[in-house]
Amino acid sequence: MIMEGFSFISIALLVLAMVIVIRGLRIVKQSEALVVERLGRYRTTMTAGINILIPFVDRPRASVWRYAKEGPMGERVVAYKMLERIDMRETVFDFPRQSVITRDNVVTEINALIYFQITDPVKSVYEISNLPNAIEKLTQTTLRNVLGELDLDECLSSRDTINTKLRAILDEATNKWGVKVNRVELQDINPPQDIKEAMEKQMRAERSRRAQIIEAEGTKTAAILEAEGQKGADINKAEGERQAAILEAEGQANARLQIAAAEAKAIGMVADAVSTTKADPTQYLIAVRYVEALEKMMETSNDKSRVVFMPYEASGMMGSVGSIKELLKD
Repeated sequence: MIMEGFSFISIALLVLAMVIVIRGLRIVKQSEALVVERLGRYRTTMTAGINILIPFVDRPRASVWRYAKEGPMGERVVAYKMLERIDMRETVFDFPRQSVITRDNVVTEINALIYFQITDPVKSVYEISNLPNAIEKLTQTTLRNVLGELDLDECLSSRDTINTKLRAILDEATNKWGVKVNRVELQDINPPQDIKEAMEKQMRAERSRRAQIIEAEGTKTAAILEAEGQKGADINKAEGERQAAILEAEGQANARLQIAAAEAKAIGMVADAVSTTKADPTQYLIAVRYVEALEKMMETSNDKSRVVFMPYEASGMMGSVGSIKELLKD
């Protein structure tokens, strides 16, 4: 009996020792933390590796954590669970759609994402009772405040500005909870259907206006270039005509000078020829001109019934002809 009692006690002590060892050894994974309390008071924060605590005296402090799972119908369901280990990695929360009223009184549905990371596990446990729920509610109220100060057009065109402003506000608010907000992203901004149709009409009208402006500017530029080209062509044409007229006038002047020089030379030769006689060279030249004129009159007159009127000075011409005769005799 004594041996049997001793064996039972030994087994009990062995089991107790195994339980103490199992409950006293805690292996913490990388990027995880464990907040340990001793008799209800904070004692230490266990990090990655093997950690030892006193069973029944030291106990990890559990905290609420938010996670998403798939529902029975395949939908996305958000659930909350008490966990002893605190995840130190960056976490993303996808919040459900919420209605926001903009400054121009347009009700808009917005879906946001927030990326945050726990930097102080102690603060995340003791400074807030339900950290995921607090972050969600804070993000929703901040979204309403920020977007309520903007018009719908500014909300649609200034997403980066909104994201930066939201991140700064949330990071400052969650700092005392030991949380670092890295970034906030607006996934969707969905105005009402009638507002979408009005915006589409406005977009089409604006594009049509821009197309008309571009077409008018193109027509204007083409007309200006065409006018400048015509102007240059007219200037070049006028310059060419001027140069041609100048050259023609110079040619005619040179021709007349050459004719005059030839006539002067001919007159000189005639004067030298008749210098030995009493005939007048002037009368000779006049007579030659009259004879040439009569020849042209007879050549251009095809009608035989046409009457030819002789000049009044025809008698003088005849006298000149007589002088030519006397000259030829000499």
